[in-house]
Amino acid sequence: MTASHSDSLVVLFGATAGAYGAKLGSDERELILLVWQVVDLHSKKVGTLHKSLVKADNLDLSDQCREVSGLTPEGLGKAEPLDRVLQQFSQLVSSDLKVLGRSSYTLCSDGQLLIRQVLHPETSKKNFLLSDCFYSFYDLRKEFHSCYPSSAAVKDQTIKTMAEYLGLGTDEAEEDFGVWQVKTMVAIIFSMLSEDHVFTEPETVKYKYETGPCSKSETVDSETVIRARGLPWQSSDQDIARFFKGLNIAKGGVALCLNSQGRRNGEALVRFVNSEQRDLALERHKHHMGSRYIEVYKATGEEFLKIAGGTSNEVAQFLSKENQVIIRMRGLPFTATQEDVLGFLGPECPVTGGKEGLLFVKYPDGRPTGDAFVLFSCEEYAQNALKKHKEILGKRYIELFRSTAAEVQQVLNRYMSTPLIPTLPTPIIPVIPPPYTIATGSIRDCVRLRGLPYTAGIDDILEFMGDATGDIKPHGVHMVLNQQGRPSGDAFIQMKSADKAFMVAQKCHKKMMKDRYVEVFQCSGEEMNFVLMGGTLNRSGLSPPPCKLPCLSPPAYAAFQTAAVIPAEAAALYQPQALLPTTRTPQASTAAPPTVTYYPAQAAQLYMNYTAYYPSPPVSPTTVGYIAAPPGAVAAAATATHTPILPQPGALVRMQGLPYNTGMKEILSFFQGYQDLLHDASARS
Repeated sequence: MTASHSDSLVVLFGATAGAYGAKLGSDERELILLVWQVVDLHSKKVGTLHKSLVKADNLDLSDQCREVSGLTPEGLGKAEPLDRVLQQFSQLVSSDLKVLGRSSYTLCSDGQLLIRQVLHPETSKKNFLLSDCFYSFYDLRKEFHSCYPSSAAVKDQTIKTMAEYLGLGTDEAEEDFGVWQVKTMVAIIFSMLSEDHVFTEPETVKYKYETGPCSKSETVDSETVIRARGLPWQSSDQDIARFFKGLNIAKGGVALCLNSQGRRNGEALVRFVNSEQRDLALERHKHHMGSRYIEVYKATGEEFLKIAGGTSNEVAQFLSKENQVIIRMRGLPFTATQEDVLGFLGPECPVTGGKEGLLFVKYPDGRPTGDAFVLFSCEEYAQNALKKHKEILGKRYIELFRSTAAEVQQVLNRYMSTPLIPTLPTPIIPVIPPPYTIATGSIRDCVRLRGLPYTAGIDDILEFMGDATGDIKPHGVHMVLNQQGRPSGDAFIQMKSADKAFMVAQKCHKKMMKDRYVEVFQCSGEEMNFVLMGGTLNRSGLSPPPCKLPCLSPPAYAAFQTAAVIPAEAAALYQPQALLPTTRTPQASTAAPPTVTYYPAQAAQLYMNYTAYYPSPPVSPTTVGYIAAPPGAVAAAATATHTPILPQPGALVRMQGLPYNTGMKEILSFFQGYQDLLHDASARS
C-alpha cells in the first residue's frame, strides 16, 4: 500500500536536555539526540537505524533527562552541533533511499512536539534554515487513532500505549534510549499498513507568516487566540511569528496592541489556525525573544476583533495587495503631501503603486494626525526606508517602524473614533474629573529630571527613559512650569516602586537628551512637593525653600481620560486654587465643596481631545481648572442630569485676551485697588 504524497517514511525521534514526553520543548531546552530510520511503504523494508548525539550550547542536563536518557555532559561534549547533525541527517537519508530504490519521503514523528516545539524554534533562534522535509510530517498518534478509532484519544497516546494496544512484545530495557522508540514506531507503522491504512494527510508547517486584513464581521474562535506580553516595543508581526516558529498563525493573525496614545504597549494578540496550535503556543509561556521572556496567556476572539477588525473600505483596499511590507511613519508635518513623502523616501525605496501605496491617517473631520502607512514590495526596500528613521522632513524628524495590517486597522479605528466637538454632550453638563494629584509620602518611588531642554516634550522624556516607561504609574508624568507657564527644565516621574525609581536614576543620570545631559535623582512624593515650593533636590540631599514662594507645580500639562479636556493654555489661566480663593462667610461650612468643572457653550473652542497627542502614560494635573457658568445654566444642568449641584462660593472673574507671557504679578497688578478681595489669593499663591 502506498501513500499519495511519498513512497517512504523517515521515522524520527528526538530528545532535549530538559523535559521529556508531553512537556518536550516547553522548557526551551536544546536538542541533544536524534534517532531515525527509513521505511519503504511499498516493500515494507527498512533502512539502517541511525542514532546521533547533538552538542548543545548548554550541556547542563536536567535530572529527568539524565534519568530517562542515560546521557551525560561528557558524552555530549564530543558530539557535533545541531547544524552539522542535520546535514548528516539529509545525507544519510538520501543514501538509504537510494539503496531502497526510492526518491521521496515524509517525516513521521511521535506527536508534533519534536518538529513544532523543538526543531523549528531552536533553528530559528540559531539562525539557520531547516530543509523542506521538516515543513511536512505525519503525526503517528493521529494516524494511529485514524486507523484504530477505538484506541485512546490522540492526546493520551504514547509509543508505549500504542504498542500495548497492538500487543507488540517489545522490551524498552533491552535497547538504548531512542532506539527502542524508533523500532517500536516502525512496528506500529507495519501493523497499520497491514490494516490497509494510507498515509495521505500530513501535518504542515507554514514557511512564513501571511499578512492580511481582518473584518469585524468575521467570526473568530476564542479557542484559537492568545495574548503575548512583554514584547520589545519595536517588535513587528514577523518578529512575533518568528517567536512562534513551527506553529501555524492564521493569515493576518498578529495584532500588535496600542495604548490610547497610539503607541505599542508590548502586547500582541495572535490568532492560530486551530485550537491545537493555540494550545502549543501556550506552552511557550516565558520563552525568550532575545534577552526578554514573553508571557503567553489565553485571549478571546472578541479581544482580537476589537484590535484587528475593521470596517473601512479604504483600509481594506490599501491592505488588499498581497505580500507587502508595511512601514509606519510618525511625526509627519500636518502639511505634508503624498509628493513630500515620496520625495522623503527617495528612489532607493520605491513605494508600491506610488501614491496608492500611501495611507494618511486622519481624524473624522479630515485633519491629518501626522501618521501614515507605506507599502513596499520587498524587504530590501523596507530596510532602505527604515534607515531614514529620524531624518528631517520640513522642520520635523520622522520616525519609521515596521508595522502590520492589524496595526493599520487599529490606528485607523482609534483616530476615527476620536470624539469631536460637534458630538460632545450639551456643554453645560458638569464634569467631575478624576483626582489626578501628585502623591505625598516618604516612599522614594519618584524621580526628578533636571536640565531638560526647554523644547522637550513628553515624547522626548519617554524616549529618554527607554524600557523604563513601562514602569511609570498611570498619569505619572509631571512637567514643571515656571510662573509664565513655560517649561522650567524640570519634570517629576512617579514610578511603580522605589526599586524602579532607583534603577531609573542609576541608568539615566547624565544621559543625553537632544544636545543636553539630564540629571536624574530619586525622590519621594514629599520631596517632590517640597521642591515645587522652592526647595532644591540633588544627589547631596534636600534643601528647604528659602521662603514660602509660589508653588511651581505643573498644572498646564493636563490630559484627562475624559471625552473632552481643557487645553494646556486654558488650564494655565483658570486655576481656582491658585488665583481665585474661596470667599469665606460666617455661615460657610468648614468642609469645602468639591470642585465642579463646567464647559459653557461660549468656550466651545477650548474643547479638544488631547489624549491623542501625548504618549503613554498621560501626565497628571495637580489642580483642576474650571470655567464658571451662569447660575441659571448651572441650575438647568442640574435639572437635566438629576445631579445635585453645590453652590459655588465666592465670585469668579474670567479674563480673556491676556498676553501669553502674563504672570501672577501682572494679574494682581491689574486688579490694583481690589487687593482686599484678592488678599487670600496672593497669600495662597
